[in-house]
Amino acid sequence: MAKPTTIDEYIAPLTPEQAESIEEFRRLGHSAVPDAEEAVKWGHPAIVHPRGTILFVFSAHAKHASIAFTPSTREHFDAQLTDYSTGKGSVKLPYTQEIPSALIKEMMSFRLREFEDDGVLWM
Repeated sequence: MAKPTTIDEYIAPLTPEQAESIEEFRRLGHSAVPDAEEAVKWGHPAIVHPRGTILFVFSAHAKHASIAFTPSTREHFDAQLTDYSTGKGSVKLPYTQEIPSALIKEMMSFRLREFEDDGVLWM
């Protein structure tokens, strides 16, 4: 199968629960960054600032969806992420739990400000 070139192509082969998570990240991303562009980076959906900098990337896996920010964004929210498995800049969200949409949108907004105000680029 060819690598996806759009988020719609990425979503097409997913299970309903996987697709629902990806669509929620997509919706939240456009809500937090209305002028954002969509892209596929490293085979995964990404929300890109109009100036070309990646703001965040998300992906579907067998048992969880994942969203990746810069490490500084993820670290800023450590106290609110204690119920989730995290990586350097990522948060794993099991399909068995509802996506914490308000928190994810807050993280997206923080990442936008971090880039626009402080010039923090993608990793």
